[in-house]
Amino acid sequence: MRRWGLTIPLSGLPLTAHRELVERLPDLGYTDAWTSETAGADGFSPLLLAAQWAPGLRLGTAIVPVYTRGPGLLAMSAATLADVAPGRFVLGIGASSPVIVSNWNAAEFARPFARTRDTLRFLRSALAGEKVTAEYETFSVEKFRLERVPDPAPAIMLAALRPGMLALAAREADGAITNWLAAGDVPKVRAALGPDIELVARIFVCPTEDREAARAIGRLMISSYLTVPVYAAFHDWLGRGELLAPMRRAWAEGARKAANAAIPDEVVDDLVVHGSPAECREKIQAYVDNGLDTPVIALAGQIDDPVRLVTALAPG
Repeated sequence: MRRWGLTIPLSGLPLTAHRELVERLPDLGYTDAWTSETAGADGFSPLLLAAQWAPGLRLGTAIVPVYTRGPGLLAMSAATLADVAPGRFVLGIGASSPVIVSNWNAAEFARPFARTRDTLRFLRSALAGEKVTAEYETFSVEKFRLERVPDPAPAIMLAALRPGMLALAAREADGAITNWLAAGDVPKVRAALGPDIELVARIFVCPTEDREAARAIGRLMISSYLTVPVYAAFHDWLGRGELLAPMRRAWAEGARKAANAAIPDEVVDDLVVHGSPAECREKIQAYVDNGLDTPVIALAGQIDDPVRLVTALAPG
């Protein structure tokens, strides 16, 4: 099945005003709606609404952090969505970042690989209806059992950027979720993940033919994200470390404008899709042609008419 996803909610559009658009997504050719969770809407609530507005869409979180909810609460939230959208909900979990976990949510960001692995294993048991009493490496649970067990249990995917987490996703999860990669990077990620497990990627799309405006938006986003250690390490692995080194040095010195200016055009053009809607669709398709299963569009920049652009970016 050809998949084509959209990140919701859209910036500048009130959550309740999404109904007409979400109802239209399946007819436009979209198969999926995915959320994220930083400092806007939480990861679950928009999907509860979308489950009612468009019963044909697959719904997913990409991602909710494993630190900001306790294991039991995370299981309850996932079970609720799976109950509302049986067979259509994908729980995407991941470590997130120290800023979101520690600075904004007062939790300790420690041992991200182990915490993600332990949470995955707990959720497998809990969402199957088991009573869980277990000592994991990063937390312990005693006598937890869901009162409402979803049938079927939701698929669980892991946010994964580098070989260790990609291998964990391949061994124990139902898929991997990645982002901030170019179409040309997909084969390397796919090789680390393996051929028979779903690969989802959020793709940042700035649908404008004003190339310099798109690059300015892209530079702001890239300097904010790719200076985070986990993303810096990801791009070192992808082979982009030398190109990004001047940006990192300027950022470390507190010179944000200089950091933005240091990002080469080729990096922006690789990591942020821009151009006319038709050109953007072709560039998104290149990710799929290189081994991506599910592209998830995230509109970038100030969007005056997001509904029009979502329509224009539909696969047709």
